[in-house]
Parts: sequence; C-alpha cells; structure tokens
Amino acid sequence: MRPVIFKRTRLIVVLAVLFFLYIIFYKWHTSVNLRGISDRDGNESLSQREKTEIMDSEDKLTENEGIKNRYEKLVNSFDTENDIKENDSESKESEQETNKDQDENEQEDENEAYSKESEEPKELTPSKNTPETEQENQVNIEKEQVIVVLVIACNRPEYVKKCIDTLLEKRPADLKAQFPIVVSQDCGHEETEKVIASYGNKLKLIKQPDLSAIHGVAAHMVGYYKLSRHYKWALGQIFDVMGFDAAVIVEDDLEIAPDFYDYFAATRPLLDQDPTIWCVSAWNDNGKEECVKDNGLLFRSDFFPGLGWMLKRSLWNELRPKWPNAFWDDWMRNPEQRQDRCCIRPEICRTKTFGENGVSQGQFYLQHLQYIKLNDKFFHFRNKDLSYLLKDSYDSDFHNHAYMIPSASFSEIKSGKVSTTVVRVQYEDNSSFESLAKQFGIMSDLKSGVPRMAYRGIVVFIYKGIRVFLAPPDQWTGYE
Repeated sequence: MRPVIFKRTRLIVVLAVLFFLYIIFYKWHTSVNLRGISDRDGNESLSQREKTEIMDSEDKLTENEGIKNRYEKLVNSFDTENDIKENDSESKESEQETNKDQDENEQEDENEAYSKESEEPKELTPSKNTPETEQENQVNIEKEQVIVVLVIACNRPEYVKKCIDTLLEKRPADLKAQFPIVVSQDCGHEETEKVIASYGNKLKLIKQPDLSAIHGVAAHMVGYYKLSRHYKWALGQIFDVMGFDAAVIVEDDLEIAPDFYDYFAATRPLLDQDPTIWCVSAWNDNGKEECVKDNGLLFRSDFFPGLGWMLKRSLWNELRPKWPNAFWDDWMRNPEQRQDRCCIRPEICRTKTFGENGVSQGQFYLQHLQYIKLNDKFFHFRNKDLSYLLKDSYDSDFHNHAYMIPSASFSEIKSGKVSTTVVRVQYEDNSSFESLAKQFGIMSDLKSGVPRMAYRGIVVFIYKGIRVFLAPPDQWTGYE
C-alpha cells in the first residue's frame, strides 16, 4: 500500500513541478514577446523619424540648390558696361555664327519681295489713299525704318567678295530686315558679276546700263567721271525706283566694324530730328590708332567724310538735279551743297579701306589710310542717348569746353610739360593750321577751306595720350 501511495505522491509532485515550470516558461515567453513587440515598435518609430529627418534634410538641400541656381542666374543676368565692352565682340561673333545656321527661307522671301519692288517701280503709298491705307503705310514705314546698304562695285572681284563677306558676317540677326544689301555694278566686268551673283538671294544685284565711253577728258580722269555717273544712277535706283527712304553707301574696298549696323541704326533718327545734320559717316580721317581713344565717342563735323555714309531720300532729291559729272565727294564739300550742315562721325572708324588699287590710284593709302584703326570692340549705340549731338545742345557745350580747357603749345606737349589730359592748341589761320597738323601727324589739307574732321574750326584728336583741341581763336567767325 505504501509503495503505491509513494508512487502517486511522486507523480503529483512531478506534475506540480512541471506545471510550475510551465507557468514560469509561459510568463517568460510572454514577457519576451511583449518586449520584442515594444522594441520592434520603437525601432519602427525611430526609423520613421529618421526618414522624416532625411526628407526634411533633402527638402532643405533642394531648396538651397534652387536658391543657388536662382542666384547664379541672377548674377549671370547682370553685365556691367565694362563687361559688355570687353566681351561683346566675342558674343557678337557667337551670334553671327548662329546667324549663319538660321533658316534662309525668310531671307529669300524678304529679298524676293524687295527684288520685285525694284524691278517693278511703284510708290510707297497707293495713288489713292484712304485714311486706313495711310495709317497702315505709316505704321509699316515707322516699324521697318529700312536702311539699304548700297555697295558700289566695278571690276575688282576679290575686293567685292571681301566687302560682301564682311557685310553679311557682321549683320546682326535683329537688324537683318532693316539693312538689306544692294550691290550696284558698273564696268560690265564678267568675273566681278559672277562673284556678286554667287550670293544669290542674300543680296540684290543691279547693273549700271550706261557703259559708254567718256570723251573730252584726260585719260587719268576718266575713272572719276564714270564713278560719279555710277553714283547718280545707283542712288536713283535706290531712292527713285525702289522707293527706299535711307541708304548707307559703301564702296567695294571697305571692310566694316562689328558695330557698323548698330551705329547706323542708332544714328538714323538724328537725320529726322535735326535738319542741320545732313549725313552720318563711319569714317574719321584722323583715325590712326595713336590719334584715337574712345570707341563710343561721336562728333559733329563740318567736313564731309564719306567712306561709308548714310543719307536720306530728301537729301537725294535736293542733290539729284545738280549732281556733278566728276569728283562728287569734293563737290559735296562745297559750301553750296553743305549749306552749314554737318555730318556725324565717330572717333574710331567703323569702316576701313583696303583699296590700294582704284580710281584714285591709292592716293594717301600708303602714307595714311593703311594706318587707320578699325573699331574692334562692339559698342551698343542703340542703348545710348545720342541727343547730345543735336545742334541746340552740342554747339554751346562743345565751344565752351574747347575754350575753357588749358592751352598749350605743340612743343610743351611733345616735351611732356603738360600735366592735364585735355588741352587746347591754337592756330591763327589756314597756314598755321597746316603747319601744326603736320607736326601732330594728322591730315593737314583743307577742302573748301574746311580742315578734315573740323567742327566750327576745331579738330579733336589724341596726341601722346592727351586729347588735343586744335582750335582757331575764340572770335572765329567762319571758314576762309
């Protein structure tokens, strides 16, 4: 009996121990699970915070990057005037390269339009205008302000090619429609005609029909008579036949500066605003490199410079009836034609001649013209106020400045005894002007009593870094 009871008791104890162990294991397991769940939830919560922080950080980086990009764009959008002067030549070259790649269909249509207009002469406005058509035509004229570039050519194929290439290459895209190119050829030279025709619709070719011989003049003078005859016919085609309102005349031995077109576009309104301005020229006879400094400076000049010059149709209407048989440029300088009017001219030339061979047989070329400086840094004339060139404000300012600055002699300037950067050197008459001009190394001749580039008798140039006003006495009353 006792063994049985003992066995039962031992079984109960074992079962109790197992149950107790089970209870302990169950509690431990539950605790572990709860702890794991808590840890897992904590880890997930921490991960979410980290993600939020990372996202916030990324947002801040994105925002900062955006601010940086906007700042860089803002900085890049600002160009100082000095930056423009230094870098604009390169930017213009880039723009011109882009122009070469543009679609030529628009240019073909444009040239075809004014080509037909020249072949079939017509008025700029209908013969019977209504108020509506008058307003439409006025809007078109004001909008376009077309200035034809008229190239005068004859028998120099290599010259005309160089001239046309530079005219096309340096014409900005935004001025393309405003400055169509017409080449007028004299002489009937076949090779030259082929070169001009090879440009197709990029320009218009017109040919002087009168190739008759010139009689009764010395052989070395014939060229001057033919040139004047050609000018008269070509200007008649531009103004009378094609009906354009303004033109820039360029002979085939000229190359142009990068801002040639900008210069003429900016100065064109001056011809309307001031009746005392009868032309705008790209040329300065005293434009040798050592004689010039400021590429944005313009002057009024009583002397007709030529060599790339702009006139209006109204002036042509005045000159056409009395156009000379020869030496048209010297004729333009006569008081009867000039009538106390002036031309606008730059300090640094916007054209340069490479024409050693021509009608004038290279007169002055080897001694002077080959040393003329062609402007090589683009100046934004269209962004400048040029009203200072109008007579009402210019005359008094120019005169007062010239006679208020210190005076000096040539010898004082040459020996370095002058401490100022601007001086006046006085001449007494034409003879003393010629003498002083030769000493300073500027052009010393006069045409119709007017020194080259003079205004009110005063010629301005640079000598040894000093701006010199070579001026007559303050009581000057006019040219001799």
